[in-house]
Amino acid sequence: MFASINKIKNTLKSMLILGCAVTALTVGEIATAQENQPNVVVIFVDDMGYGDLGTYGHPTIRTPNLNQMATEGMKWTNFYSPANVCSPSRAGLMTGRLPIRSGMQGDGEGLRVLFPFSAGGLPATEKTIAEVLKDKGYATAAVGKWHLGHLPQFLPTSQGFDSYFGIPYSNDMNQVQELTKAGYPDTFFEEPDIRKWNVPLMRDEKIVERPADQTTITKRYTEEAVKFINQKKDGPFFLYLAHNLPHVPLFASNDFLGTSDAGFYGDVIEEIDWSVGQVLGALKDNDLDDNTLVVFTSDNGPWLMFKHHGGTAGLLKDGKGTTYEGGMRVPGIFHWPGKIKPGVIHDIGSAMDILPTVAAMTNSDLPDDRIYDGVDLSPVLFEGKEGGHETIFYYRRHELMAVRYGDFKAHFMTESSYRDDNEYAVHATPYLYNLMVDPSEKYNIAADHPDVIAAIRDIATKHKASVRPVENQFNKVVDFDF
Repeated sequence: MFASINKIKNTLKSMLILGCAVTALTVGEIATAQENQPNVVVIFVDDMGYGDLGTYGHPTIRTPNLNQMATEGMKWTNFYSPANVCSPSRAGLMTGRLPIRSGMQGDGEGLRVLFPFSAGGLPATEKTIAEVLKDKGYATAAVGKWHLGHLPQFLPTSQGFDSYFGIPYSNDMNQVQELTKAGYPDTFFEEPDIRKWNVPLMRDEKIVERPADQTTITKRYTEEAVKFINQKKDGPFFLYLAHNLPHVPLFASNDFLGTSDAGFYGDVIEEIDWSVGQVLGALKDNDLDDNTLVVFTSDNGPWLMFKHHGGTAGLLKDGKGTTYEGGMRVPGIFHWPGKIKPGVIHDIGSAMDILPTVAAMTNSDLPDDRIYDGVDLSPVLFEGKEGGHETIFYYRRHELMAVRYGDFKAHFMTESSYRDDNEYAVHATPYLYNLMVDPSEKYNIAADHPDVIAAIRDIATKHKASVRPVENQFNKVVDFDF
């Protein structure tokens, strides 16, 4: 564990009370503690699929910076988003808790994410990564997509972040009605025009541009992130860089537009990869790379209904919105030269693990009045031990659709996503798959493993008993135009 600045300050205070002399060495100890506190950077992208990066098998999208990050760090092959759509997943990342515990999960046939007409957001009773680190004296910044509430009381500046620069929700919201009265024409999302989406770009609590020029949004987010690193290089700091892309509508700057062998979607991913390179470069230029944990992952799987604009889950089944593997298994890369031993990890991890891991790294206390679903990955990251999760819970809205237990995954219910042939089914005998040998969920082996199904049913029952009803934030709406 790293030295606690607050502990040293308290020691100094005690020494003064006892009449002890404070020497120059004590001041030096404070400086050393400050230096040893690790910086944390979380890069969170929107709707990127498991198979969208070169290091995860894409044959034509060039991602040299992420490939290098994975080679130098740890690439997790069984890493999960907390949910299969945007707002719940971000709530899980920020709190280390399943979104159903905070009311940040859809209910029934209602809304599944927050919208510009939403009046809810991440409750103030939840403690975010930023709030935990601010208690340790960290500078904190959120850059990019938030999607945990756009009203002042829910914005990043009310959730532990010193500053915010970004679009407060998905980049496809605030559609200009004149363009969509007859529904979406086939080319609506394929012909990028910033005037179709009147989304606001915010700095802290003020709108500074509307509509946001999304053709330069990845570049501007990157510039903001690098600026923050340069300004806070004396640390410690926490940077949350959450790209709005590759969520549709797709946009790329002139430097990347039309340059990828994988088409428009490839342009967007390759610009995000460039952004990662800029962030890693800024850390190295400031001699911070050996004292900074960088995590890269996605909020959910690819939005397949948009075809070549929606990315790929590789060999995994289905995509965004589903509880099949393609909806929730995502890239997960941890990078920290000299601290994290490079390797490919088959243990099970989740974005919900970032909070408890960072808390352990910084010797931070978490509230003891709530259940945390994330686990501390420190033994895997820093000690080469086995760790992570034994179980993963797959929710769609408020329903527990599936449970993974070790190598096995049982589907109690299944539903495809965002398609005309969308089908919802409850299975009297759950579908069962061995994900280590069948990650594509092709071969139902339920008949051969009734004991496994019984064990997973018991896990599901006990888990449901741990979930307490809370107010659903997505059901709060207000009639105004933001």
